[in-house]
Amino acid sequence: MTIFQLPKNTEVRKVIPKNAFDAYTNTKQKKAFSDKVLRMTWLDKIAFENVHLQGNDVQEIQVFKIVLKERTIIKDLLSIIEKSIPYHIIFWIEFQNEFYIYTSAKHLHPTNDNNAVIDYTFTSDWQLIENNPYQFVLKNNLDWVFKTFCDQLKSINTDTKSIGELVEKQKNNDAILKEIERLKAQIARCKQFNKKVELNLKLKEFEEKLKRFF
Repeated sequence: MTIFQLPKNTEVRKVIPKNAFDAYTNTKQKKAFSDKVLRMTWLDKIAFENVHLQGNDVQEIQVFKIVLKERTIIKDLLSIIEKSIPYHIIFWIEFQNEFYIYTSAKHLHPTNDNNAVIDYTFTSDWQLIENNPYQFVLKNNLDWVFKTFCDQLKSINTDTKSIGELVEKQKNNDAILKEIERLKAQIARCKQFNKKVELNLKLKEFEEKLKRFF
């Protein structure tokens, strides 16, 4: 069994050289791969040929395991990998006895089929490996499989019918939360009573908007 308890026939178990993405990196990024990454492995491939599920937007789901040299977030490096591979990837990022998950909803570049455009990134917090709560449910179709995996990483408390709808709601949620944090920071700095009252009214408006939206 794999870390996600996937069927045996999905296993790939292929080491990925750290220079595999050199064509997509600059000198600084190449050094980051070398300095931060200990080992990369292509663990699994979920596709019609082995799970007999098809998809429209998701043709294949790959599982990559990346073992780090230090406990750090490598979003910039993962973004490089995501853009260079057209298939959807679930990343298991590991350091010692902890891990976090990273994956992106994406689509093919309109003029370059070898590149992908990232629509939205889902990520978890660091957690103990022994407490891994994330699993795949292999049924219906690959779009549904990927979407239900992302549901385990979403920060919104609402149901959605597709990965596109989930991404749209996550983006709206993030934008509202960002504005709430901006207003709170403004209020904390504000010295004028009238202005502070105005900002507090705006803050309440966005907090109510967040409740109504979801």
